Amino acid sequence: MRVITGTARGRRLYEPSNMDIRPTTGLVKESLFNIIQFDLEGRRVLDLFAGTGQLGIEALSRGAKSAVFVDESLEAIKTVRANLEHCKLSGETVRENALTYLSHCGKFDLIFLDPPYAQGLLDKALQKIIQFDILSNGGIIICETDIKTEVLPLSEPYFVGREYKYGKVKLISCGKRSPQVAEG
Repeated sequence: MRVITGTARGRRLYEPSNMDIRPTTGLVKESLFNIIQFDLEGRRVLDLFAGTGQLGIEALSRGAKSAVFVDESLEAIKTVRANLEHCKLSGETVRENALTYLSHCGKFDLIFLDPPYAQGLLDKALQKIIQFDILSNGGIIICETDIKTEVLPLSEPYFVGREYKYGKVKLISCGKRSPQVAEG
């Protein structure tokens, strides 16, 4: 598992010794960043269910302004910190339940949601994001899940966008529309 491009290009990321964490595959990560390549520069990123931190680290490497990495696992947070240091990048790490964190965090421009599959956490996280309105206008949410999972419709101004399928994995883009500017 390596950083694909940017300031930390080619750096190998540490993975925890146990396999409770399921890192995003290289193909899926590369595809994900091709989807959002023009939406990274200067953005505030949330890597929820961070695991190794590879998605937020890739975003920082490609020019994101800042990143917050949230995971409940102490081993995951230690791994994220080691990966940030190894890549000579800085970001905030938070050891907390992801859904609880959403109730008191600030606004983000880009949110990565890669919860453990088959636990119903994806829809719960999306509903909390909407409830606390933490995505900035025009912001993007990228969800990674298994191929069978469907995202429930989101309430305006939030919306479910395109789906991208890669074998047994699916990426779903969601977002928040910017308010319409009245002409006059």
